[in-house]
Amino acid sequence: MERKRGLKGKKSANVPAQAHDIGGLLTSLREVIRTARQQALRAVDVVQVRTCWSVGRHIVEFEQGGAARAAYGKRLLADLAASLTTEFGKGFDERNLRHMRAFYAGFPNWNALRSELSWTHYRSLLRVEDPAARLWYMNEAADQNWNTRVLDRQIDTLYYERLLVSQDRQPLREEATKKIAPLAVTPREFIHDPVMLEFLGLPNTGKLLESTLEDALIGNLQSFLLELGKGFAFVARQQRISTESSDFYLDLVFYNYLLKCFVLFDLKTGKLTHQDIGQMDMYVRMYDDLRRGPDDNPTVGIILCAQKDKSVVRYSVLHGNEQLFASKYTLVLPSEEELRAELVREQRLLAERSQEVHDED
Repeated sequence: MERKRGLKGKKSANVPAQAHDIGGLLTSLREVIRTARQQALRAVDVVQVRTCWSVGRHIVEFEQGGAARAAYGKRLLADLAASLTTEFGKGFDERNLRHMRAFYAGFPNWNALRSELSWTHYRSLLRVEDPAARLWYMNEAADQNWNTRVLDRQIDTLYYERLLVSQDRQPLREEATKKIAPLAVTPREFIHDPVMLEFLGLPNTGKLLESTLEDALIGNLQSFLLELGKGFAFVARQQRISTESSDFYLDLVFYNYLLKCFVLFDLKTGKLTHQDIGQMDMYVRMYDDLRRGPDDNPTVGIILCAQKDKSVVRYSVLHGNEQLFASKYTLVLPSEEELRAELVREQRLLAERSQEVHDED
């Protein structure tokens, strides 16, 4: 009997030991996976940065090759972009080629670059005009492991310039550390980085993590507008427009050949805020500046807010174009009531389909 009790006790003692071993194994595997992902990210970062620098170098050296080549002038980047984007995707459009040329011009010595930084970091650094400040931000970003949000924040708040003139730098450093803490809580993951995805030539970059609701509503709205038969021609979905430091993605872009204008759609699945309205106004301004042709009428934006309890539609036009919108645009564009009704109908259909799938499971 005594022997049996001993065996029984030994068996029960093995259970927590085994659990402990599995816990240790999981810890090791997590570290292996995290390290591998970081290495993959770093490898792509280095290749992307080198590629962008090399492309910029080739362009600059071509432009410096004499008067005959300089004659290409403004058409050079546009012509290059037309060919490269067809073959390699949006990562080599005219705006990005301009960034690459500026990258080489600002950092002509490859060996002076910091391999810890991504192409997105260097795009932010190009905003800094002072070479000494640009070099300091580059080294500080690498040494302090700043992500691009932190780097942008430090540049925008003139962190280097304030340190330079300060008699007591420690309070400034402490304040900066406190301010940037919320911006650095999660590491950058390359699968969520549209700039890197465009460089890799992957399709459908932009809002890769769209909810099923948003994705389905946008898809059905696209069909709905084309079926209206009021001059809508599809241009793009998740189209990127960029400032010098930021990238934005438009849910849907159409061109209306009756109105001769671009029509931008942005879908919100939460409550409509003043920030959403201001953002669409900015989109309209940017699109007018970047894409509108000399014969095009002013761009119009449409915000669609698809909440569960109610749907909201808001048109956005540049200040000064209200009369044009009232007299011409409203005769062709779908009314707010039509768009709201379509959103409600699609939400109801999606809910019914989801319920059917749930019942089958």
